[in-house]
Amino acid sequence: EDHFFASPVWSSDGGHGVDDDDFYDRNLALFEEEMDTRPKVSSLLNRLANYTNLTQGAREHEEAESIGEKRKAHKSPQMGTFMGVYLPCLQNIFGVILFLRLTWVVGTAGVLQALCIVFICCCCTLLTAISMSAIATNGVVPAGGSYFMISRSLGPEFGGAVGLCFYLGTTFAGAMYILGAIEILLMYIAPWAAIFVSGSPDGEGAAMLNNMRVYGSIFLLLMALLVFVGVKYVNKLASVFLACVIISILSIYTGALVSAFSNGTVPSTFDLSLPSSEATTTLWLQFCEGPDLNASCDYYFNLSNISEIPGIPGLSSGVITENIWSVYLSKGDVLEKGSLPSPRPVHPPTNRLPYVFADITTSFTLLVGIFFPSVTGIMAGSNRSGDLKDAQRSIPIGTIMAILTTSLVYLSSVVLFGACIEGVVLRDKFGDSVKGNLVVGTLSWPSPWVIVIGSFFSTCGAGLQSLTGAPRLLQAIAKDNIIPFLRVFGHGKANGEPTWALLLTALIAELGILIASLDLVAPILSMFFLMCYLFVNLACALQTLLRTPNWRPRFSYYHWTLSFLGMIICLALMFISSWYYAIVAIVIAGMIYKYIEYHGAEKEWGDGIRGLSLSAARYALLRLEEGPPHTKNWRPQLLVLLKLDEDAYVKSPRLLTFASQLKAGKGLTIVGTVITGNYLHSYGEALAAEQTLKHQMDKEKVKGFCQCIVANKAREGISHMIQSSGLGGMRHNTVVMGWPLAWRQSEDPQSWKTFINTVRVTTAAHLALLVPKNISLFPGNSEPCAEGYIDVWWIVHDGGMLMLLPFLLRQHKVWRKCAMRIFTVAQMEDNSIQMKKDLATFLYHLRIEADVEVVEMHNSDISAYTYERTLMMEQRSQMLRQMRLSKSDREKEVQLAHNSLDHSNVRRMHTAVKLNEVIVNKSHDARLVLLNMPGPPRNPAGDENYMEFLEVLTEGLERVLLVRGGGSEVITIYS
Repeated sequence: EDHFFASPVWSSDGGHGVDDDDFYDRNLALFEEEMDTRPKVSSLLNRLANYTNLTQGAREHEEAESIGEKRKAHKSPQMGTFMGVYLPCLQNIFGVILFLRLTWVVGTAGVLQALCIVFICCCCTLLTAISMSAIATNGVVPAGGSYFMISRSLGPEFGGAVGLCFYLGTTFAGAMYILGAIEILLMYIAPWAAIFVSGSPDGEGAAMLNNMRVYGSIFLLLMALLVFVGVKYVNKLASVFLACVIISILSIYTGALVSAFSNGTVPSTFDLSLPSSEATTTLWLQFCEGPDLNASCDYYFNLSNISEIPGIPGLSSGVITENIWSVYLSKGDVLEKGSLPSPRPVHPPTNRLPYVFADITTSFTLLVGIFFPSVTGIMAGSNRSGDLKDAQRSIPIGTIMAILTTSLVYLSSVVLFGACIEGVVLRDKFGDSVKGNLVVGTLSWPSPWVIVIGSFFSTCGAGLQSLTGAPRLLQAIAKDNIIPFLRVFGHGKANGEPTWALLLTALIAELGILIASLDLVAPILSMFFLMCYLFVNLACALQTLLRTPNWRPRFSYYHWTLSFLGMIICLALMFISSWYYAIVAIVIAGMIYKYIEYHGAEKEWGDGIRGLSLSAARYALLRLEEGPPHTKNWRPQLLVLLKLDEDAYVKSPRLLTFASQLKAGKGLTIVGTVITGNYLHSYGEALAAEQTLKHQMDKEKVKGFCQCIVANKAREGISHMIQSSGLGGMRHNTVVMGWPLAWRQSEDPQSWKTFINTVRVTTAAHLALLVPKNISLFPGNSEPCAEGYIDVWWIVHDGGMLMLLPFLLRQHKVWRKCAMRIFTVAQMEDNSIQMKKDLATFLYHLRIEADVEVVEMHNSDISAYTYERTLMMEQRSQMLRQMRLSKSDREKEVQLAHNSLDHSNVRRMHTAVKLNEVIVNKSHDARLVLLNMPGPPRNPAGDENYMEFLEVLTEGLERVLLVRGGGSEVITIYS
């Protein structure tokens, strides 16, 4: 009796010295032959438990494990939620817009609409953060996770397109922060540092833009050099910059509280409202030619009551009632106190006097585009996922808490600004009405310089963070190798720093610097960030709805409706803020998507788009199962049968060329081949054959599927393929196969016997059959026919295949210039004139343009040539059969041949000869001849004669397409 027990191994000291590993392997003896491909769980768990995050842009961990790469020893990540996610998000969200533009947004849009703008933008980022949290907690996210999350969820095409948009947004954000810092420097810290100074008020704007360009370029160069020298210096300064942000915000709240107990501080310059009857004041000399009451004064001054009023009335002043509604201005309008009547001068005021004018035309949509960058930066935590102790816990908590904090700050700031600051001051973007001070600085306590200096350094810090993160994002995209021309930007210094990516980032940021206007740059980066956020929401919604098996996020407070709502808000904000920028951003993303689709490296990341495709395919296949296609929807769905030679090359590649011309990329194409042998032994050969077919399909630009079947006999394999190819309603209805070359000279009759067997199988399966004869003479895709005819010989009705095929062929550029001629045959009893009229009417209703001709075949006498061809055929067949028969069978075969010669074979040869004469006479110069293919004989004994009939029928024709219908109508006269 056999046992599965191993014999004990005794050690020299008499103990049971069994080796532990050997003993363990003996316990798994059933699996020992698979250990090389299926490792033991004990060895696998150690690697999984000690998984370390890969650097951003590195190849996937599965690939690294499979080839046994050794990783460098990494320090265990130690950053928690507060330092690793919360504070970086705060630093990236709070920035230049809060200090330079939020007061202007409140003054222009009013408190209510400003709250609406802030609320919509914050809802957009909050919903995106929820979606991002779900994706980030669905498995380990390598360092620099924002691009990783999008690309692995939506695939390389969407990932590359959105990743580049996110990169461009981050790069332009760097330019915006630098422009903001320069604006603070030149307007509020050191106005004397301006290089370009205009002698007239008309040129002040252009001079300021030039100053912004020069100083912006210098700042960009210095920051890029700092990033190049080492990111560690940027990280050390990050805490300082963050402290500046927090101190500045606290000074605003403190100043708002202090203003509640004061009678108003910081006088604004002018109130332009009521007719003047006052005595001369200190303001008089700025608008009049002298101190006298009868002095000549400015026309607009004479219509107005210009006086000093408190710029910061304070919380208790009730000024919020005046700031509750919007005051949108056109470019060149004078800033006035909105609650009082406005003068209506015939002539606009001059800019040579100290009036304050609106520099741009404002609207709700414009303010949305300018404000939105102030809520971006929510990806800062996910970008540091490689440095977090527990990324799946820290990213959701830290990001959402940071967004709630910033939302509270922004919403409360809107109310505080509207309740503390005079409306005309709020609408003064550059603080001219408060003696050139930063408007938000007027509310600062204890001094405006707290916010001025704090906002300057915090804005510089945000710019540095953008210039640090953008090159790494580009490096990640380049290392993924999905966009070939970006490959060079995946390289860098020895320590991995993205040198080339930093150079490109600096050049693109310089483009933003050259724009020189914060208000023009902000909507650009809004588009790119909104595009990124839109696809983060799409990824989450898609994964949730598809219920993919791998979608198991630890963060459970998400729902597809929230992601869908976030996606709608992102799309709406894109078109609300700037519809033309939105279109440009979508076009850029679309171009990148198509480029990756056609030229990018193929990646399989198990993305949601593939899952969506599978779900859509399943739904479509189930719909197709509801019933057979209507005649109007019928088109040839091809199964192309190819044969490989001894070296595994396709014998007749022009069959694929012909299929591509017939299909023109529409419908189903399955390319199949059969390998004779045993599947267990020929599996590798079958895979190689499949690759050969795919390569040939790519070469001939045939879109479809390939299938390779291993069978003991070729005819069995073809039969199985015809029966089993396709899925559900997406099955082939037409078989294309080549004519057996040199079948007469072949010693092995299996080639033509397999051919006839395939004809029988297609007939039994009610499939159409196309057999191109002389396929090597058919034109290639780069050989268009300059002129000529496609001739159709309509002998018997086959459902309209002969009419439809030329029409489809002429859709391709190769056959487009060929005209169509249709021939039919009239017998003795037919009225050929009426037949021609009826055929022309039929083609007219089919909407097919073709010349029509009826050929009369009145002579039914069998010629001597026919008897001679039949006799030669019979003798050859008899000789071949006798070589395989016994003596008694030979005598029977002779008698059978004699009887056949007197009956069916002679008549069939007569038909073949007469038709061939007529066809050659009429169509000898045709580019292609389409002809009804007669069916094989019911008695297999006549198979060889059948081949001879087809050979005679097509003799003397250069290109022939034998067509056999499937028994159903494929063309109709009805719409």
